[in-house]
Amino acid sequence: MQRISKFILFTILGWKLENDFPKKPLKYVVIAAPHTSWVDFPIAILSRMASGTMIHFIGKGSLFKPPFGFFFKMLGGTPVDRSKSNNLVDAVIDVFNEKDEFRLGLSPEGTRKKVDKWKTGFYYIAKGANVPIVMATLDFENKKIKISEAYYPTIDKNEDFKVFHSFFEGVKGKNPELF
Repeated sequence: MQRISKFILFTILGWKLENDFPKKPLKYVVIAAPHTSWVDFPIAILSRMASGTMIHFIGKGSLFKPPFGFFFKMLGGTPVDRSKSNNLVDAVIDVFNEKDEFRLGLSPEGTRKKVDKWKTGFYYIAKGANVPIVMATLDFENKKIKISEAYYPTIDKNEDFKVFHSFFEGVKGKNPELF
């Protein structure tokens, strides 16, 4: 599958990869932005498969219903009910603590719509599970996938978010007006 994914992503679609997902540590949170189109998902899955690194994801429950629900689960997805007020951060921290190897990809925007402020769940998941954050972006203007080294959050949330935002500066999503 890795060879086929590389062929599709790099040869047919013309994307380039700047860095790769870290092989170590074995656990981390991936934040991917900007998330402005449904096209982000297949490109992200292809890049994950091309790298040979399993990165799980969570998505709205409706994606996991028949007839395609099995497909999203097979790709490493887990449904979440966003209409309920549940403690998703603690539940995901528990998953990290139960596994020897686990990487979770999240969109800090939490939606494909334009947002004024990122959600902070990814940050508290990483802090609570004591795992680093890896930043990944799909730059549609340059057809470049950029991936950071593992970044360990500090005690200064504001400074950490400056690091995150600077990584994504100047990147054009599929629909740049939404970022």
